[in-house]
Amino acid sequence: MSRIGKAPVSITKGVEVSLVDNVITVKGPKGELSQEMDSCISMKQEGEVLVFERSSDSTDDRAKHGLYRALVSNMIVGVTDGYKKELELVGVGFRAKTSGQQLELSLGFSHPIIIDLPKEIKVNAETQKGKNPIVTFESHDKQLIGQVASKVRSFRKPEPYKGKGVKYVGEYIRRKAGKAAAK
Repeated sequence: MSRIGKAPVSITKGVEVSLVDNVITVKGPKGELSQEMDSCISMKQEGEVLVFERSSDSTDDRAKHGLYRALVSNMIVGVTDGYKKELELVGVGFRAKTSGQQLELSLGFSHPIIIDLPKEIKVNAETQKGKNPIVTFESHDKQLIGQVASKVRSFRKPEPYKGKGVKYVGEYIRRKAGKAAAK
């Protein structure tokens, strides 16, 4: 049996969970999220705990057992605490500026990159003298915030020789020596 799927999900105070026609909805202080569930997985609420069970022992059902349990757990954490991703722009002249739901990035191209962000995401660009600019995303939806952060990182991934590019704060970049080390 799936170890992740077996683990019960505890519902924190102030969170409402409902299942209607295989669509699970989680409401909390930070917002509301919904996820469609496969019919092979059933959910039962036992007091302040959610328990997930699968209909058969097939490989596909076992995979979905842990998946839906993790998705619902992430939804509950998202509507109570929220999620935060931080990106660091490493490079000379790399800048970030926000105005409302738009993020403007200068990443060494001939033109700035302007991104319209979904309304569920709060963005903040912080620049301190002598330090790399940091862009912070905050949201209650873990999937959406990860997708947006990944999209921004894809514009200029960190390269291994100088380490320039857009990287997550705390991400380790494996560095290469370059051609000077060949001698």
